[in-house]
Parts: sequence; structure tokens; C-alpha cells
Amino acid sequence: MKDDITHPENDGGGRIPNQRELEKELSEYLSKKYGSRVKIISPFFFPKTDEAAGDDGVCVAPEDLFSFDLLPEELESYLDSFVVKQNEAKAVLATKVCTHFNRIKHSKAKDGKGKTSRVGMIKNNVLMIGPTGVGKTYMIKLIAQKLGVPFAKGDATKFSETGYVGGDVEDLVRDLVYEAGDSIEKAENGIIYVDEIDKIASSKNLIGHDVSRTGVQRALLKPMEETDVDLKVPHDPISQIQAIENYRKTGKREKRVVNTKNILFIMSGAFGDLTEIIKKRLQTQGIGFEADVRSTEIPWEILKQVTAQDLIEYGFESEFIGRLPVIVVFDELTKEDLTEILKNPNNPIIISKRLDFKAYGIDIRFEEEALAKIAGVAAKEKTGARGLVSVIEKVLIPFEKRLPSVKIKELLVTPELVDSPQDQLFLLLANPDDPAIVERFLGAKQKEFKNIREYIAAKAEDFYRMSGLELSERKTDILANQYMKTTSDFNAIFDDFLDMYNAVKIEETALTQKVDVHVAFDESVVDAIIAQAIETDQKAGPLAEKLVKRLEYGLNLVKARSGFNDFIITDEAVTNMEGFIDSLMKDYPHRASMPEKTDNQE
Repeated sequence: MKDDITHPENDGGGRIPNQRELEKELSEYLSKKYGSRVKIISPFFFPKTDEAAGDDGVCVAPEDLFSFDLLPEELESYLDSFVVKQNEAKAVLATKVCTHFNRIKHSKAKDGKGKTSRVGMIKNNVLMIGPTGVGKTYMIKLIAQKLGVPFAKGDATKFSETGYVGGDVEDLVRDLVYEAGDSIEKAENGIIYVDEIDKIASSKNLIGHDVSRTGVQRALLKPMEETDVDLKVPHDPISQIQAIENYRKTGKREKRVVNTKNILFIMSGAFGDLTEIIKKRLQTQGIGFEADVRSTEIPWEILKQVTAQDLIEYGFESEFIGRLPVIVVFDELTKEDLTEILKNPNNPIIISKRLDFKAYGIDIRFEEEALAKIAGVAAKEKTGARGLVSVIEKVLIPFEKRLPSVKIKELLVTPELVDSPQDQLFLLLANPDDPAIVERFLGAKQKEFKNIREYIAAKAEDFYRMSGLELSERKTDILANQYMKTTSDFNAIFDDFLDMYNAVKIEETALTQKVDVHVAFDESVVDAIIAQAIETDQKAGPLAEKLVKRLEYGLNLVKARSGFNDFIITDEAVTNMEGFIDSLMKDYPHRASMPEKTDNQE
């Protein structure tokens, strides 16, 4: 093998081949010598070629993997479509998260890639405070999904200072690398979310420091600011095996580390006992003529007056609170808020139940009065949106168990059903074709269709800002019909619609190139193709391509006879191709024979 393959270092100073060229050369050699029995099945790692080097021979870093162009109002609008209430929390989070990532982008563009941050720079780490079930975790997951950045979540109660109990706090950084597909560059621009952070506040009824809890706080200090986290740890056999494999391939002991300077840390907790500390402080400050006399019933609203000193008294180290400059307080959810959550087209609770029943071919719909009753029961449990799930499950379990065994394919959740599930199940089984039930089901579907159209109209400006696409009446109807037909949140449906729209526009460009004339698709033909794709469960791109092929011959024929080079394609081309071409053949020659208008005639 040595005699057959030219070594790069002996090639008279010629260009060093890149990895793909070397793999190809090796494959050809092995094929000649051993036939198809031997193949290269593992990647090879070689030194960087001069393609990655600058004029001075210094290796240039690969293209930056991180890009960000989202603005605070855009992210807030995205959150608005999923999260009910929490207006202040959405505004603050959207602003600080966008500022964090835009600042990273600006810093890299100005200072160059790989350069360390300036001393004393403050990171916008966030502390979220609020009762259980108000959407703290849900909101952060939505943000990470929208931004497309790696996201790792952990519970503070499962970590210890040393890692001997539970896990090391630095394991969160290693989890982030895993979520980033083992890309350190992506992980260094990710989000780490730590829940139940209030559980690591030192206990106030102990004499001296609560070492186990303050130890976890101190262990979090460096990662929250900036430190290098070694990916290879003694208690992780996988990282040890990866290090051995890397050494076998490269012959070098490479230390893989993650720098945390650009990782955004977001902490959250309920902090129920914190209200007592705030109340005590406010009452002390109010002693005198302006004393604020408060009832013993402490509302969650009082948490919005929290200060750093309150959190320190709660049991946090001052250094720890100092690394959480942004504090967001969530609102408690009322019955009305829970009802709005259930009515939101993007809420995962109703979508999940629709998916459960759709698995058995059953179409389930909800009357608005039934949603209000479910919300009322859940509000009494004081567990926020989590209570909605348990209430719905309790109501629908009898139907989910029984209906798959019978021929009933439609289920309407009514207020009566919420009150007495077993009685309503008995009535449905006894008379599934009751005209009153059928009519009521159709009425609920029509009401839902009307509601989704109103939702689209209210969000039209946001959708235009995101996509540049204006939603006409017909587009609104297509989107509403798609929502009623599929089982998905509306944002996903809009993204699919946008993909279909772009696919049709690509075929429009292709048609112009094929017939050598200027062709423009009227919006009506784009809508018609998308509507046809949805109705027939086909892809819009191939349907548009099929239309283009059918138009190609006819347009060339019209051009040859009339000399016209500009054509507007309308939806008639989709519904009646022959009629559309015939009308062109009749209309365009007539136009060509007419004298051109002068400016005075116009």
C-alpha cells in the first residue's frame, strides 16, 4: 500500500489532498486489490488542509455556526400565540433572550471569532418566579425551539456540589453538548434551564450553613458566569471511551472543553414561602401614617415586588443572586385564564386529546361551555394548567376506553358530558345516530371554524411580519380548513402552508425558464394548487410542476401565434386547463392585431 499511494509530504510540496479526496483514493486502491469485499466504513481524520489556512499559513476557524436575527417583538408575538396571560413575563423574556443572542452575534462580528469576552460583562441570566402550572417550563421550551438553539433542562434538587450524590452541576453543560449533536460550537450558544431552584435555598431553621444546598449554589456560580467545563470526567465511562477512540484516530490527547460565557442560564421555582418575607418587609416599611394593612390571605401578585435582598433572606448566597440580574414573576392563572388556554388553537392539551382519539379514527370536538366547565374544575385544584390535563383525562377516559370497540366515529364534549361522563356515554351508546347529537356536533365544528378564522384574522399582521405573506380571505379559509382537517397547532400549519407556497413559486420560476417568456402566477392559482394539495393529501410542489408541464406547450403555442411574451396564470389553469389555453388562443391574437394606444388616447 505504501508503494501505491503517494504520500502528501513526499509530493514535492504540492497541495495536500482533503479528506474526501484521500478517502476516494483509498477506496479505489482497496477496490483494485480486494474487489468489493473491502470498504471504508469509518470516517478518517486528517490535519487541516491549506484550504482552511490564510495567506500567512495560520489556520482560519470554520464558518461560525451561530446566527441570530430575531427581534424582541417577533419573539414576543410568537409566545403570544402559545401562552395565555403572562404578558409581563413574555415581554421581559423575549427582550432579554433576544438581547443576549444578538449581543453574541454583534460581539463576534466586531471582535472576531473565538475572542474572549471583555472582563466584567454581565450576562442576562434569568430567574423565573411563579406558582406551579403557569407555563414557566413551557415558555422556555418554546423559546429554545423558536431560536433553534440547544436546550438542556435539569432539576436543582438532583445536583450536589461534588457530584457524588445525584449529579455534578457541570453535567448540565455536558447534557447541552449531547443535545447539540456533540457540537461544542452549538452548545456554547445554548440555553440551560434549572427548575426547582427554590429547593436549594439554605434552610432557615438550621444553625449555621446548610452545606448541601449552599454548596450547589456555589458550584453553579462559575458556569453561570464563565468557565471551561471539561467534557471528559472520571465517573463517565462514555467520555473515557470517546477520548480513547479520539487518541487512536489522531494520536493526540485532545482536551474537549466547553466555555460557558455565551450559555444563557434560566432558573425557575415556585418560591411559595417568599411571600411571607416580602409581606414582612412591606409592612415594616409602611409603619406610620401610611401603613399598608394587608389581609392574611397573601396573593401571588405580591411576588412582583420581590428584591434581591428578599431572595438572600430566603436562603440564597448574594453571589448567586448577583448572577441572576433578570427576575421575572409569573401570574397565577384564574378560571378565565384556564378557559382561554383551552380555547387557544395552539394549546397542546386539546391537540393531545384529539390525537388520542384520532388514533382510533374518532373525531372529537369540544363545545366552549364544556371547556369553561373543565377550567372551573381545574381552577379549584390550584395546580394551574397541569390541572386541566387531569380533569380532561378523568372526563374522557370512559369514552377513550369504550368507543374504539364500537362504530361511533364522532364525539362531542358537552357541559353535560363533563358533569356526568358515564351517563352521557350510556346515552350515546344507546342512540349514536340521534339527529340532535349529529346536529349539535356539526354546530360545534362550524363554531370552531369561525373561531379559527377570527384567530387568523387577528394574527394576520404577525404572520405578515414573519413571512411577508398577506393572508387574503381565500388563504384564511384554506388555513382554517387545514386546521380542522389535521391535528396540529396552528403555527405548524402556517409553516406547512408557507412551505407549500414557496414550492409553488419555485415552479413558477421554472416555467418562465422553460417557455422563455415572462410568466406570473396570480395569487388565485397559488391558492388553488395549495387547496388541491390539502384536499388530495399531495405535495404542492409536484402538483405545481405537473401544472407547469401542461402549460409549457400551450404557452409556447400562444407565443408563436401572437408574439406575446407576458402571461398571467389564473386559477382557471388548475380547474379547467383546456378552457384556460383556449381563452388565451382566442384573446391574445386579438390583442396583437389591435393598434397600440398613444399617451393622448390614454
